[in-house]
Amino acid sequence: MKTAFLFPGQGSQYVGMGKDLYEEYPAVRELYDEAEEILQFPLKRISFEGPEEELKQTRYTQPAIFVHSLAVEMLVRDGGLEAGAAAGHSLGEYTALVSAGALSWQEGLRLVKIRGELMYRSGEKNAGTMAAIIGLGEKEIEQICEEASEAGIVQPANFNSPGQIVISGSVEGVHRAMELARARKARLVTELVVSGAFHSPLMVDALDGLTYALDETEFKTPQIPIYSNVKAEPVTDPDEIRDLLKQQLTSPVLWQKIIERMVTDGYRQFYELGPSRVLCGLNKRITREAKCTPLGKAEELKELVKVGVV
Repeated sequence: MKTAFLFPGQGSQYVGMGKDLYEEYPAVRELYDEAEEILQFPLKRISFEGPEEELKQTRYTQPAIFVHSLAVEMLVRDGGLEAGAAAGHSLGEYTALVSAGALSWQEGLRLVKIRGELMYRSGEKNAGTMAAIIGLGEKEIEQICEEASEAGIVQPANFNSPGQIVISGSVEGVHRAMELARARKARLVTELVVSGAFHSPLMVDALDGLTYALDETEFKTPQIPIYSNVKAEPVTDPDEIRDLLKQQLTSPVLWQKIIERMVTDGYRQFYELGPSRVLCGLNKRITREAKCTPLGKAEELKELVKVGVV
């Protein structure tokens, strides 16, 4: 059975994430200690103790999730679990690239730190918001965004699963789109608590800095294919990977299509490596042909040992 690793993005964080792994595994302690030196902020305190308001700041959220996911990935690989492909949701694409050998984890962390800081600053400069809409199709959402764009910038940001799409843009544009979605009888329309309009043109201020950082980073050919957020197709060329990461900042995340393509390509066992189990929840709505197992806590890893997976 073909196996793939999935890595979550922002929204999966919670106070206390990684603490049990840090206390249980010496290798995780080394990872967190070195990561904190690279980041030059109290990663362990923010991840393990919070407060939540601080952890939710993009500049801290992204490195915290990245390091937690990396710790889990390191442990399952040490246990002998391998993947034939990888994908990550937004931020998680960077973790997937490290897992696949396209980046060292130190280079990946440096990029994630820069990305998180740039997106945080961009969100402060260009006020924006995001909203989740459940119960309407892709074409309906695209039409709503087009109509609402008269009020301000708004576009689809995440095509997460059938009937679950996140939109992003200016406060005025998103609020108008929310009104239109409710008028079209969407099952649920809810504004998200975010610090910026991610995956929209309002992130363009962050693009120059991220482009520079990406161009300065050496990407290697990954050992396994990475399914791109922008294309929803497997990519292995280092230059294409770099270019797609630049596009990813202001482009929608095609998560539903990624999972559908991976299933088409024969992947039937997914492991979500990182905090929470957001991606496994989405997978249940996308496909019945594959299984998704969340791995983020010490007890979940120990369960794999019990059943002989690692």
